[in-house]
Amino acid sequence: MVVTAAAPPSALERFSPAARSWFRDSFAAPTAAQELGWDAIAAGEHTLLLAPTGSGKTLAAFLWCLDRLATRPPLPLDAKGRPAKRAGVSVLYVSPLKALSYDVERNLRAPLAGLRIAAARAGLELPNITVATRTGDTPPKEREDIRRNPPDVLITTPESLYLMLTSRSRSVLATVETVIVDEVHTMAGTKRGAHLSLSLERLERVAARPPQRIGLSATQRPLEEVARYLGGDRPVRIADAGATKELDLRVIVPIEDMSRPGESGIVHGATPDGREIEARSSVWPAIYPELLKLVRSHRSTLIFVNNRRLAERLAARINDLAGEELLRAHHGSVAREQRTEIEERLKAGMLPGLVCTSSMELGIDMGAVDLVVQVESPKSVARGLQRVGRAGHQVGAPSIGRIFPKFRGDLLECAVVTERMHKGLIEKTDVPKNPLDVLAQQIVAICAADDITVDELEQLARRSYNFASLSREVLESVLGMLAGQYPSDEFADLRPRLLWDRDTNVLSSRRDARTIAIVNAGTIPDRGLYGVFLGQGGPRVGELDEEMVYESRPGETFLLGATTWR
Repeated sequence: MVVTAAAPPSALERFSPAARSWFRDSFAAPTAAQELGWDAIAAGEHTLLLAPTGSGKTLAAFLWCLDRLATRPPLPLDAKGRPAKRAGVSVLYVSPLKALSYDVERNLRAPLAGLRIAAARAGLELPNITVATRTGDTPPKEREDIRRNPPDVLITTPESLYLMLTSRSRSVLATVETVIVDEVHTMAGTKRGAHLSLSLERLERVAARPPQRIGLSATQRPLEEVARYLGGDRPVRIADAGATKELDLRVIVPIEDMSRPGESGIVHGATPDGREIEARSSVWPAIYPELLKLVRSHRSTLIFVNNRRLAERLAARINDLAGEELLRAHHGSVAREQRTEIEERLKAGMLPGLVCTSSMELGIDMGAVDLVVQVESPKSVARGLQRVGRAGHQVGAPSIGRIFPKFRGDLLECAVVTERMHKGLIEKTDVPKNPLDVLAQQIVAICAADDITVDELEQLARRSYNFASLSREVLESVLGMLAGQYPSDEFADLRPRLLWDRDTNVLSSRRDARTIAIVNAGTIPDRGLYGVFLGQGGPRVGELDEEMVYESRPGETFLLGATTWR
């Protein structure tokens, strides 16, 4: 008799029959990222999942959560025979971008519908899983609906999570069982990430039991440092499925000599009063036709640039050269409705391409994007891989990227970044330690929600990896400043934000502290943004950064969302 070893069970065997049926109908097999991720997630461990773009890592995190929600006991019926309302949110998804939040909600529709269809085939009760989004774009009425009738899955941003924890809405977060932090590498090395880490500790203080933390990323090194950021003082299992994705990269120099752009070239800029000017000797006249040729030879193209003004100008120039609208500008200043409309047109094949900034470099699923073009060096290997990874955003598909340098020094940087992208030499992530401005902001918000002792506050802060080395002396110095203990009379006009009872060591909020905490959500951005509205009290068009607003004058025209406004 011949005895053979039994094959290891498939990762899908962990799921319910309905989930297995839907997955097998939709995909050939689980990816390496899903196999590794489900092994750790199903065990209830805090998990950091590293995998290339298009490897199904977001589905790896969500499918386990959705299957658990689909197989939970049904809600009891009320006196009128209707299911009772859920007490709160079960799965919290934190996205670094508002646009990514919308895209994740849209992409959850397929597995949710698939689970219902599979359950119906099997004669099982149909799962009723609700999903909602809460970002800065969410209207007040929808925010109130989330508080009164919380969804099972809530998609939000770090700033909106902070606001919920500081308001009455924190009650719906007491039932959170899983927190998914997407694109965790973009947060770990910034003060914004330190702000989020304290919000996660505040969430654990609110939750009935510690939620499982799942971090997702395509580009992060070293993994151990990012895992410490994700888990704080908790152990985190690293699921490394980061096999190098196949890249087809080329640096394209549209002229023969970058040191002599050409006597007839034209460069576009702006005078101090904001009027556009044209100057000689530029590479741009050679770049525009090359970009147009690439757009027309591909079904769907993303052109990345490094600032919003260039995105608007480049889209307008290429459209003028083509004599038709081939491209639209996509960036964080475009209003939510316009961004959504632009994304849907690209996904439906009605728009050949977009000129975009970092608003499109993270995990947004744009479907069958054939080509990514980067104008000017992406400035980092991680950013370059994220952007080029938008092309071929499917399992096993190569990513095609073309990089256009703007000047001779930029050409050298593009060559170095491209070589390191091929080798996967991603920059090291340095997690900021003890940013006291972030700590002070979060302390005011914590006290606005509940009284807390100094010992409890110290324990909460030091569970975060960003503040693990925070000393009691430094903490008390921050508390003294917030309680009005200023070093001189020059600060006498500053109003204290906290009350510190030295006898009991209890911290409590002053009357206006909650308003201060809510109005000042998030960390200080690199530059300010100004809302753009159509007429007095009219609808919101989008946003402009402070530099462009400062340079503008009444009567001028400017581009926003590929539309000219005055």
